[in-house]
Amino acid sequence: MSKALVLREEDIAQHIYLIKGAKVMLDFHLAALYEVETRALKQQVRRNIDRFPEDFMFELNKKEWESLTSQIVMINKGRGKHTKYLPMAFTEQGVAMLSSVLRSKKAVNVNIAIMRTFVHVRKILETNKELARKISQLEKKYDEKFEIVFNAIRKLIQQENKPRIPVGFKVKKGK
Repeated sequence: MSKALVLREEDIAQHIYLIKGAKVMLDFHLAALYEVETRALKQQVRRNIDRFPEDFMFELNKKEWESLTSQIVMINKGRGKHTKYLPMAFTEQGVAMLSSVLRSKKAVNVNIAIMRTFVHVRKILETNKELARKISQLEKKYDEKFEIVFNAIRKLIQQENKPRIPVGFKVKKGK
């Protein structure tokens, strides 16, 4: 069995975030998966910066980092909370490039697992888009039917209150 099977998709997927409209993983999560120090990962990236254009990797600005740390419980519990430098965010292509600069068997195996997870996440998002489209169609379809019901209710409300025949019985007083 390969070591890539040890990494569960759920464990990887929980570290994929949407930042600047891109699905990314942060440097310290990747370093943990690759079993290297975050410092060493960043150092390799900086030594090979020409392999990481902005659509592969970008550094978070302070505002993005603060926003992310307020949303993510895992960061508050440990890794990355007290980071001296702002984290790097890697897109799917950037993660693929990482295995070439880290140059280890572990990096290749982890990279395969991460790529599979990105593909799975993309499929889930596409499925959700299709589901949202179908729900939207159903809402439009049922809105028309409910409009008939709402119109009938409005007519009932607008009708004049006609005197009704009393229901029940009368009690005669005195006898």
